[in-house]
Amino acid sequence: MSVSQTIQQEPAAPMPANGVRVAVVDDHESVRLGLKAAFADEGYDVVLVAASVPELITGLAGREVDVTVLDLSLGDGSSVTDNVKSVQAAGSAVLVHSIADRVALVREALAAGAAGVIPKSSATKTVIAAAATVARGEVLNNLEWATAIDADRDFAKAQLGRREREILHLYASGLPLKLAAEQLGIGYSTAREYLDRIRVKYVEVGRPAPTKVDLLRRAVEDGILPGLDPDAGDGH
Repeated sequence: MSVSQTIQQEPAAPMPANGVRVAVVDDHESVRLGLKAAFADEGYDVVLVAASVPELITGLAGREVDVTVLDLSLGDGSSVTDNVKSVQAAGSAVLVHSIADRVALVREALAAGAAGVIPKSSATKTVIAAAATVARGEVLNNLEWATAIDADRDFAKAQLGRREREILHLYASGLPLKLAAEQLGIGYSTAREYLDRIRVKYVEVGRPAPTKVDLLRRAVEDGILPGLDPDAGDGH
């Protein structure tokens, strides 16, 4: 089953802003101003808009941001990976704003740690909804993510057994490991062994997942979330 078969196209409806802090990085002034106005109209705290990542970091001057809407291809020659990691280092989640035909760069952004990608052709309300999802600390599960992964022939899935997939599905969905173990009728120590094994397997394919958020990303990338593949085997 391909990832794109298991991931829904649209993010959820926008949540109330509740003081969510947003930044926008785009080298087109019209995009910066348009997004700034749209987020402000919905009650978001637009901390800063900038034409480049260095401008963003300098302008923030230590202020915190919950989510940064980051243009995938800035005109300053900067690297996608460096941009994503620099924004994350400033304490912000990253939502990539991209045109549809940049699959390789989208894949690079996701590999660098971006929480999702939203096409520039999307309606403004869809961009705001996606930013709200990312600001909550969640991964944006949409078709653009799936397409970038499916198109990458070098993308190696971890070969997880059925029970490992079940543990990952429950745990990455937000269930504490103890409750996930109880739901599957196994002991906590056994569940912990499965989780450790899962992490080892992801390291082996060059996709380490040391944190729970990383495991969530891997589960989305491999099509384990939002649903399990009923055809998966039971081997380890």
